[in-house]
Amino acid sequence: MDNGIQMDQPGRDRSTGDSPGQRPAVRGRPWSARGWAARAIGAIAIALLLLSAGGVALAYYGTDDNLVVGYAPVQPVEFSHKLHAGDLMLDCRFCHTTSERGPMAGFPSTRLCMNCHAQILPESVKLLPVRATFAENRPIAWVRVTKLPEFTYFDHSVHSVAGIGCSSCHGRVDLMLRTEQAVSLSMGFCLGCHRDPAPFIRDVADITNMAWLPKSPPSAVAMSLSASTPKPTPPLHCSGCHR
Repeated sequence: MDNGIQMDQPGRDRSTGDSPGQRPAVRGRPWSARGWAARAIGAIAIALLLLSAGGVALAYYGTDDNLVVGYAPVQPVEFSHKLHAGDLMLDCRFCHTTSERGPMAGFPSTRLCMNCHAQILPESVKLLPVRATFAENRPIAWVRVTKLPEFTYFDHSVHSVAGIGCSSCHGRVDLMLRTEQAVSLSMGFCLGCHRDPAPFIRDVADITNMAWLPKSPPSAVAMSLSASTPKPTPPLHCSGCHR
């Protein structure tokens, strides 16, 4: 007879009401081994993804490749700056089209390469990767040589219009069969120029002149620049490069 008093049932836990061996429900949602396994696999996948991304970053920045003078990675196309910029005297801006108007100098598009090579050496085996990527409408996977850390703000156009020439940071690329790191792009290198930019400043008409050398003492060079070249006042405070 129901007299309003709930009697304990044999084999049940008085505190939870669950049978022995039965996992208690969590906030009204029944426990599922399959759901728990799915969440565990998802967490492991995310952890592996983060570790992989960290490994890629460490493989580049952890080895100082962006600072080591002489770093010259193998490129997908055997491109010679000595031939193009040196022997043929192509202007840097012909291929690096955003060097004076953007934060990055940019890589040449495959279409730009084919503008010439559709007529020049169109059957060359060395240019097979160029023709293949052009046919597939995708860019060439060039390996960057000059690369600053992600936490460093750099605007290529600001330096170009201020009269800092290509060879000051990239070296004599017109003599390089394979592009290589010419100077250490360390913080010390950048600050050395920011503190005393005069030795590096040239007329903007000479920024792509690889053989340029100051013909006068640095102070005289800075004073003799044309009116078209603005007098730079590079920042020395932290937020100038780390924003």
